[in-house]
Amino acid sequence: MVARLSGPLVMAGLLAIAASLWMRHTLPEPHQTLPALQAEPLQVAESRQPFTANAGGVTYTVRPLYQYRIQGLVVSRHDAGVWWDVLHRKDWNDHLNVVDLCLIWGANLRNDAYRAIRFWSEVYTCNAGTDSAQTWARFDENALSNNHLLASDPRLVRVLRSVRPGDQVALRGYLAEYAHDHGRPFRRGTSTVRTDRGNGACETIWVTQAEVLRTANRGWRALLPAGVGAIVLGVLLWWFAPLQRPAD
Repeated sequence: MVARLSGPLVMAGLLAIAASLWMRHTLPEPHQTLPALQAEPLQVAESRQPFTANAGGVTYTVRPLYQYRIQGLVVSRHDAGVWWDVLHRKDWNDHLNVVDLCLIWGANLRNDAYRAIRFWSEVYTCNAGTDSAQTWARFDENALSNNHLLASDPRLVRVLRSVRPGDQVALRGYLAEYAHDHGRPFRRGTSTVRTDRGNGACETIWVTQAEVLRTANRGWRALLPAGVGAIVLGVLLWWFAPLQRPAD
């Protein structure tokens, strides 16, 4: 009897995983976004002196340029710590860039055009695309930015890495340049305007505060570990179920 449950459990687990992967990054509708996300990013000239920060056994020099605050909806992300990102860890020896978050705000949250646009992040870029010219005409490219987020504080690192598409976040810190001379010399700058495009258009932010204002898709996200658990349980039930022998 117990062994008969293994098949349905595995099937249910597979369906749960598929549903989670399909729905867990769904973006909220405009009326579900917080009023705080209507504000434009705030940038103020900064006179703070350069300072050093340590991450991954490397000492970096961070040069703040502007105080910076941004509140936005996360439409895509890239975790710079994933095993296949050889550019950050191997080529650049960059352990300070924790995660890249692609954000939209303001004008882009006053209509639902963004929900018809596909967003995706690569190693150092955020991309957006649609086959509809009408949809693209309703989207404001100046209210989107790719943000390279720098942090060495373990608490901030945990918060930044927990963020997923669909979440609404608030970030404070400094637009900054940073560099190191550990092995191959490395330096990265930052954009200081929201209207540029292409190489160098990303904001590099030394993060001092990070808050998830509203988490999205909790139920869909929870289905992924639940589905894995159901599959594991189904396999274990099948493996340890007593053999059924025919009666004499």
